[in-house]
Formats: sequence, structure tokens, C-alpha cells
Amino acid sequence: MRLRTTLAAALGALALVVTLPASASAATGDFSYQFVGLNGSPQSVTLHDPVSPGCIPLAEVADPGSSEPAFAPHNDTDEWVMVFTGPDCTGDSWTLRPHGHPATDRLKLRSVFLTGRH
Repeated sequence: MRLRTTLAAALGALALVVTLPASASAATGDFSYQFVGLNGSPQSVTLHDPVSPGCIPLAEVADPGSSEPAFAPHNDTDEWVMVFTGPDCTGDSWTLRPHGHPATDRLKLRSVFLTGRH
């Protein structure tokens, strides 16, 4: 009886694993940017091995009504990255090459899309 219960549980678990969608992959490396904190001084954020492909809203600056956009993005991942002036990957965009140099402070962004292309 226990063997049947154990076998049924194992088969049920296997069925669940097989039906789950494939998990997202991650870019290798860091994507960083700066933003002006509540105290008025620049703050830095680094996303380590960000999920890809997909849009990443930058939490600190996602609301245009309550914050200035982030600036000076640096793509040190192994993937092409598009940065957007609006939240949820909307607005004007620029593409940053893999393992590129830091962008200028004049490049503003509120969201990032990792393309999944190496």
C-alpha cells in the first residue's frame, strides 16, 4: 500500500514539473544605473544577473509623477539591453551593447528590456 502511495505521489510531482512553463533565463553580469534619492544625492543600483528576456521597471523611478528618471546606465551583461524613458518599456528607447562603457548622465531611463540575445 505504501509503495503505491509513494509511486502515485512521485508520478503526480513529475506531472506537475513537466507542465510548469520553462523558467526565464538570466543575463550574466551586472546592469547598473543611478538615480536621485529622497535626500537629493545620487544613489546607485546594480541588478546582478537580471532576468531575460523581459521588461524590468526600475522601482525607484517607475512613477513619473513622483520621481526624476534614472540616469547613467551601464550594461555590463552579456546581452543587448534597451533602456526606455517611460515605465513598463514605453517611450523613447536606446540600445546598449553587451559589456559596454557606462552611458552619459544625460541618458535618462525608467525601465529596461533585456533582449535575450547574446
